[in-house]
Amino acid sequence: MEKNTLCIETKLVHGYRGFDPQTGAVSFPIYQSATFRHPGLYQTTGYDYSRLQNPTREELENTLAILENGLAGFAFSSGMAAITALMEIFSPGDHIVVSDDLYGGTYRLFEEIYKKKGLEFSYTDTSSLENVLQSIKNNTKAFFIETPSNPMMKVTDIQAVVEIARSHNILTVVDNTFLTPYFQRPIELGADIVVHSGTKYLGGHNDTLAGFIVVNDENISEKLKLIQKSVGSVLAPFDSWLMLRGIKTLGVRIKAQEKNALAVASWLKTNPHVEKVYYVGLPDHEGYEISKKQSSGFGAMISFTVRDIQLVEKILCGVKVIAFAESLGGVESLITYPAVQTHSAIPLEIRERLGVNDKLLRLSIGIEAAEDIINDLEQAMEE
Repeated sequence: MEKNTLCIETKLVHGYRGFDPQTGAVSFPIYQSATFRHPGLYQTTGYDYSRLQNPTREELENTLAILENGLAGFAFSSGMAAITALMEIFSPGDHIVVSDDLYGGTYRLFEEIYKKKGLEFSYTDTSSLENVLQSIKNNTKAFFIETPSNPMMKVTDIQAVVEIARSHNILTVVDNTFLTPYFQRPIELGADIVVHSGTKYLGGHNDTLAGFIVVNDENISEKLKLIQKSVGSVLAPFDSWLMLRGIKTLGVRIKAQEKNALAVASWLKTNPHVEKVYYVGLPDHEGYEISKKQSSGFGAMISFTVRDIQLVEKILCGVKVIAFAESLGGVESLITYPAVQTHSAIPLEIRERLGVNDKLLRLSIGIEAAEDIINDLEQAMEE
């Protein structure tokens, strides 16, 4: 059966090959080798050196490509390493329009590293198509979108942005970390490039750093192959295997997390200590209808503001089931303070304008019992 005809649940479990053709191993082996022996002069097994390619990483990269319905996938040592490699396809003087509400590490990379290399970045609310249009310049080469955004959960209409991009010969890049290919496949919506922090939902167990790029263009693929092998920030064989193992359960994990997230978000909306809840799966969210159009699920990320600033420390120090920790997407529920942790690299005036203020908390909902997550938040607020 053709891989592209299979349901996403089946693709997750079986991956690209589904097994090791040489041995029949159902769990694809860890090829823990830096180099590979040549059969003879000018002869190769197809593998020469693991920085160039490794069978375990190759299986993972091909698996990401089929999950996103892209042409080729690339695995890197972290999500930031993936975005760094992606930026290398651009040249000094190129302009990139970026979602204004995005992960602070991405902002730091663009502003502190790539501005010095001659790239130009404009930050705008990409959920507004008018803003997107007004941000275009003669040297604009790409739109870089987070949707839902981190941490304010803004939703961008991917197809509408793609239409604008194509009419101006601009690439569309979508960070799909929050929803994963299980819930959202931007390439099917017309995007050219998808990036992931695989550390999050794809790995799913808070034990592996990884990043991915999936592309749908042969020319871009060839550029990234050169960049990947030259820069060398590739994903190691063992980490590639951990990612393959994690991806197998992505479907069951993220569905359970989404169910929990809706329960937690609904409870937060009724809590007198909570000022506002940002969760895409709530019908009153301004991006709800667009989400239903372009995604098959809402994910498990929630942000909320408390009415009293003193509650922030009380919650962060008082939770017992939920862990006060950075990152997201694992089976364990995590709570983060964006203003101090994930978004501290973004200037205060920008954070305040976006709503990333000192009363905002971000929740990554895990697979625990929803009632235990809710009870944990309640006791932390009340004690």
